Amino acid sequence: MSRIGKLPISIPDGVEVKIEGNTLSAKGSKGTETVAIPQEIEVKIENKEVTVSRKGDDRKSRSLHGLFRTLISNAVNGVKTPFEKKLEIVGVGYRAAMQGKAINLSLGYSHPVIIEPPEGITISVEANTKITVSGSNKQMVGDIAALIRSKRPPEVYKGKGIKYEGEYIARKAGKAGKK
Repeated sequence: MSRIGKLPISIPDGVEVKIEGNTLSAKGSKGTETVAIPQEIEVKIENKEVTVSRKGDDRKSRSLHGLFRTLISNAVNGVKTPFEKKLEIVGVGYRAAMQGKAINLSLGYSHPVIIEPPEGITISVEANTKITVSGSNKQMVGDIAALIRSKRPPEVYKGKGIKYEGEYIARKAGKAGKK
């Protein structure tokens, strides 16, 4: 039995969870999320809790059990309190600014880098060097944060670039001078 899959998911106040066919939808104050449930997994809603079980005991059912329990949990919790990823820009002249809903990054290239967030994701900039990506879908928040980071990943000699908040950059020594 999956240790993660057998745990029930409690439904917080203000969140409405419905199962229609093979789709679970969670609706809350921060948006709506849907999860497509495969035929190997069975989902039940009983007294403010969602339980996930598997129909069979084959390898595929066992592998999907914990995964879909986590996906459903992320959807239920994401519509109540949105997920967040924070990024920091390090480097002289590197900065970010909001341009409507899009983010405009000056990263030392000959052109500005403009990233338009998809529906349901919000990007905010504090103090020109701190970026916050938030939304109800955990995967999309992580994908957009990774996309922003990929535009100028931190380099190992001076540490310049875009990094996640709290990320440790292993530094290398530069050239050794002549003796």
